[in-house]
Amino acid sequence: MRLLALGIAAAFAAFGLTFRGPRERFWDRMTATGLTLGALALATDRDARRTRIGPREVALGLGAAAGLYGLFRAGDPIARKVMPRGGEEIGDIYALRSLRTKKELVARLALIIGPAEELFWRGFVQSRAGYVTSTLLYGGAHVVTENATLLGAATVAGAYWGLLRALRMPLGALVISHVAWDIWIFLIAPTHDVAD
Repeated sequence: MRLLALGIAAAFAAFGLTFRGPRERFWDRMTATGLTLGALALATDRDARRTRIGPREVALGLGAAAGLYGLFRAGDPIARKVMPRGGEEIGDIYALRSLRTKKELVARLALIIGPAEELFWRGFVQSRAGYVTSTLLYGGAHVVTENATLLGAATVAGAYWGLLRALRMPLGALVISHVAWDIWIFLIAPTHDVAD
C-alpha cells in the first residue's frame, strides 16, 4: 500500500510539472514523466515486466483503439455543446501538435508516453487499487490541466482501457491500443478539423 501511495504521489507531482510548466517544453516534460512512471512500473510490477507484444496483442490492441476512436468521434460534438468551453479546450489540446514535428511526436508517443501510461496506470496502479479507483486516479491526475474537456476525455479513456484490463486484456494489447489511439486521434485523424 505504501508503494502504491508513493507511485500515485509521484504521478500527480509529475503531471503537475508537465502541464503547469512552460508550454514550449511540454513534450520534454511529458516524455520525462513517461520515463519516470514507466520505470517505476517496470521496477515494481511483475506483470509490467512480463508484458509481451505479438500478433495477438497487436490485433486486440488495434481493435480496442478503433473502438475508443469511434467513441470519441461520437462524443466530440456532444462535448463541444455540453462543455461551456469545449471547443476552445479541445483546440488547446490539439495546439500541442505544433510544438514538435509529427515524426518526433510519433516516436515519443509510441516508444515512451503511450507504453508508460499503460504499464503504470493499468499495470502498476490497477493491479493494486482496482478498476474504479485506478480510473478515478487516472482522471484525477489531469485536474491540474484546468481543462475540463481533457479531464473528461482522460477519464473516459482510462475507464475504457481499465475495463479491458479488468476483463483480462493483456497489457501488451493495451500498450498497442494506447499508442495507436494516441497517434491516430492526435496526429492523423483528429475528431474535428484542426489547422496544422
